[in-house]
Amino acid sequence: QVQLVESGGGLVQPGGSLTLSCEASASARDLTFISWYRQAPGKQREFLAETLDGSRTNAAASVKGRFIATRDDAKGTMYLQMNSLKPEDTAVYYCQVYSLTYNRAFWGQGTQVTVSS
Repeated sequence: QVQLVESGGGLVQPGGSLTLSCEASASARDLTFISWYRQAPGKQREFLAETLDGSRTNAAASVKGRFIATRDDAKGTMYLQMNSLKPEDTAVYYCQVYSLTYNRAFWGQGTQVTVSS
Protein backbone atom coordinates (compact mmCIF):
# COMPACT_ATOMS: atom_id res chain seq x y z
CA GLN A 1 0.00 0.00 0.00
CA VAL A 2 0.97 3.64 -0.40
CA GLN A 3 0.84 6.14 2.43
CA LEU A 4 0.94 9.83 1.61
CA VAL A 5 1.86 12.55 4.10
CA GLU A 6 1.17 16.13 3.12
CA SER A 7 2.80 19.26 4.49
CA GLY A 8 3.36 22.89 3.64
CA GLY A 9 -0.07 24.40 4.16
CA GLY A 10 -0.65 27.56 6.15
CA LEU A 11 -1.64 31.20 6.00
CA VAL A 12 -0.42 33.30 3.08
CA GLN A 13 -1.24 36.80 1.90
CA PRO A 14 -2.99 37.42 -1.43
CA GLY A 15 -0.48 37.45 -4.24
CA GLY A 16 1.89 35.21 -2.31
CA SER A 17 3.28 31.77 -3.10
CA LEU A 18 3.23 28.44 -1.34
CA THR A 19 4.54 24.98 -2.14
CA LEU A 20 2.77 21.92 -0.81
CA SER A 21 4.61 18.62 -0.38
CA CYS A 22 3.30 15.08 -0.48
CA GLU A 23 5.74 12.39 0.66
CA ALA A 24 5.03 8.82 -0.36
CA SER A 25 5.94 5.62 1.46
CA ALA A 26 6.37 3.72 -1.81
CA SER A 27 9.09 3.76 -4.42
CA ALA A 28 8.76 5.99 -7.45
CA ARG A 29 7.94 3.08 -9.74
CA ASP A 30 4.73 2.52 -7.75
CA LEU A 31 3.68 6.17 -8.10
CA THR A 32 2.32 6.19 -11.62
CA PHE A 33 0.26 9.37 -11.79
CA ILE A 34 0.20 12.32 -9.41
CA SER A 35 -2.77 14.67 -8.98
CA TRP A 36 -3.74 17.49 -6.67
CA TYR A 37 -7.25 18.47 -5.56
CA ARG A 38 -8.80 20.92 -3.15
CA GLN A 39 -12.06 21.23 -1.28
CA ALA A 40 -13.46 24.47 0.07
CA PRO A 41 -16.20 24.49 2.74
CA GLY A 42 -19.57 23.64 1.23
CA LYS A 43 -18.06 22.78 -2.16
CA GLN A 44 -17.16 19.61 -4.02
CA ARG A 45 -13.60 18.43 -4.31
CA GLU A 46 -12.00 20.11 -7.30
CA PHE A 47 -9.22 18.86 -9.58
CA LEU A 48 -6.25 21.24 -9.80
CA ALA A 49 -3.18 19.77 -11.49
CA GLU A 50 -1.50 16.52 -12.45
CA THR A 51 1.74 15.09 -13.73
CA LEU A 52 2.83 11.72 -15.05
CA ASP A 53 6.59 11.94 -15.07
CA GLY A 54 7.27 15.51 -14.03
CA SER A 55 7.75 16.79 -17.57
CA ARG A 56 4.21 16.22 -18.75
CA THR A 57 1.84 18.32 -16.68
CA ASN A 58 -1.72 19.53 -16.85
CA ALA A 59 -3.75 22.01 -14.81
CA ALA A 60 -7.36 23.05 -14.48
CA ALA A 61 -8.36 26.26 -16.23
CA SER A 62 -9.03 27.94 -12.88
CA VAL A 63 -5.38 27.61 -11.81
CA LYS A 64 -3.48 27.23 -15.08
CA GLY A 65 -0.45 29.48 -15.16
CA ARG A 66 -0.47 29.75 -11.35
CA PHE A 67 -0.30 26.14 -10.09
CA ILE A 68 1.95 23.33 -11.28
CA ALA A 69 2.38 19.74 -10.12
CA THR A 70 5.91 18.36 -9.96
CA ARG A 71 7.64 15.30 -8.56
CA ASP A 72 11.06 14.40 -7.24
CA ASP A 73 11.41 10.65 -7.62
CA ALA A 74 14.73 10.56 -5.78
CA LYS A 75 12.96 11.90 -2.68
CA GLY A 76 9.66 10.09 -3.28
CA THR A 77 7.94 13.45 -2.92
CA MET A 78 5.42 15.31 -5.01
CA TYR A 79 4.84 19.04 -4.96
CA LEU A 80 2.17 21.57 -5.82
CA GLN A 81 3.73 24.94 -6.53
CA MET A 82 1.18 27.73 -6.12
CA ASN A 83 1.76 31.33 -7.18
CA SER A 84 -0.35 34.51 -7.25
CA LEU A 85 -2.64 33.11 -4.58
CA LYS A 86 -6.12 34.56 -4.17
CA PRO A 87 -8.57 34.44 -1.25
CA GLU A 88 -10.73 32.06 -3.30
CA ASP A 89 -7.85 29.56 -3.26
CA THR A 90 -8.58 28.99 0.44
CA ALA A 91 -9.35 25.27 0.89
CA VAL A 92 -8.06 21.95 2.11
CA TYR A 93 -5.60 20.60 -0.45
CA TYR A 94 -5.14 16.89 -1.17
CA CYS A 95 -2.59 14.92 -3.14
CA GLN A 96 -3.62 11.77 -4.93
CA VAL A 97 -1.45 9.04 -6.38
CA TYR A 98 -2.69 6.46 -8.84
CA SER A 99 -0.60 3.32 -8.71
CA LEU A 100 -0.56 0.78 -11.51
CA THR A 101 1.20 -1.57 -9.10
CA TYR A 102 -1.81 -1.61 -6.77
CA ASN A 103 -4.38 -0.70 -9.43
CA ARG A 104 -5.95 1.97 -7.23
CA ALA A 105 -5.66 5.54 -6.08
CA PHE A 106 -4.38 6.71 -2.70
CA TRP A 107 -5.07 10.03 -0.98
CA GLY A 108 -3.11 12.23 1.38
CA GLN A 109 -4.66 13.46 4.60
CA GLY A 110 -5.12 17.02 3.36
CA THR A 111 -3.49 20.30 4.36
CA GLN A 112 -5.22 23.62 4.96
CA VAL A 113 -4.31 26.64 2.85
CA THR A 114 -5.72 30.01 3.85
CA VAL A 115 -5.20 33.08 1.68
CA SER A 116 -5.99 36.22 3.62
CA SER A 117 -4.53 39.60 4.49
